[in-house]
Amino acid sequence: MESKRNVSVIRDADGNNIVMINDVIFKGKKSLDWEAVEKYVRSYVGDFYEIAEDKEIIYIGSDLPTEYAGSIYTKKLRGALTKAKANAAQGIPEMIEIASNCEYEANRKNKHNRNAQKGWYRYDTRFAIPIYDEDDNIRGYNVFYARLLIRHSSSGKKYLYDVLEIKKETSKSCQAEALPGNKPIS
Repeated sequence: MESKRNVSVIRDADGNNIVMINDVIFKGKKSLDWEAVEKYVRSYVGDFYEIAEDKEIIYIGSDLPTEYAGSIYTKKLRGALTKAKANAAQGIPEMIEIASNCEYEANRKNKHNRNAQKGWYRYDTRFAIPIYDEDDNIRGYNVFYARLLIRHSSSGKKYLYDVLEIKKETSKSCQAEALPGNKPIS
């Protein structure tokens, strides 16, 4: 998986982390191939990542690919947000690692009584997708805010369930020329 991804983490001018997704691999003017996105996300199943802020371990379970590509939230997405979510799949490990501002919520739906017995956590994360000119050169990046939805299972493990609430940060786009000055963080 790692060799197929062109992803890095940088800090913006305010010192906040952004996952830079440097390739748009899911393209489409009218519609995206969500089956291809689901297949891509499936390659993460069985992996786990640590959130730097609170040292929580987040697992990738077998339910993530279907939920990521076929959730009610995903089906309601339109325009640039659709392409943003599809391509954000490339940065899932880093989006987990830079997640911040944890909020807990008790389980409210009976359908999740089995897989989220201990409730839900939501974390903030950010990612950027390249903007291409007519010659397929990167001319800048659009920055997006998103929330990671984490389910807390009866076993005590926490699993990424979906990426929600994706919003373009209109005041936070960056030019390609400015990127070399940003240093990746470890």
